[in-house]
Amino acid sequence: MIGRLTGLLVEKRPPTVVIEVHGVGYEVDVPMSTFFQLPANGSTVTLQTHLIVREDAHLLFGFATDQERQVFRQLLKISGVGARTALSVLSGMSVPELVQTVSAHDGARLTRIPGIGKKTAERLLLELRDKLTTGIGTVVAGSDAEIRSDALNALLALGYSDKEATHALGKIAPETPVQDAIRHALKLLSKV
Repeated sequence: MIGRLTGLLVEKRPPTVVIEVHGVGYEVDVPMSTFFQLPANGSTVTLQTHLIVREDAHLLFGFATDQERQVFRQLLKISGVGARTALSVLSGMSVPELVQTVSAHDGARLTRIPGIGKKTAERLLLELRDKLTTGIGTVVAGSDAEIRSDALNALLALGYSDKEATHALGKIAPETPVQDAIRHALKLLSKV
């Protein structure tokens, strides 16, 4: 099992990156939350990884944090959820947002993620309810998740896409108060 890669970031083609480690280039699929945190090509990068071995391929998935990897592994355990769907969920929302969504039982928020229908959203909410609150969820500060969720909902109400809002909020310190987070995110979004 390949648990972690540290090497030179050679190429970025969403959702795939290539990391060169001692002359070997590893193709790694990453969620967009990780992709937006990556440094420029030519920089050294470390990713937590998960390897899936199939009959026809070896698939390597990378994550900026161990929390993301843990959630990815929990998602894979759910019936009907494959690696691509799990990657979509982590691309559509951060771990704190997912914890908040599951604890609020907000299926509508999950269905906004491409590839997640109503039935899959309900299955995710049901299966993750206990798993995210024990272990993974306790690592995520509840108040920070609520602040992020409130700021995200405000940006969505202003007409920004989920991707734009999540990307802008990802550049803001987690402990920033809601009003300041929204104000700072709007400044970032106006520069685009």
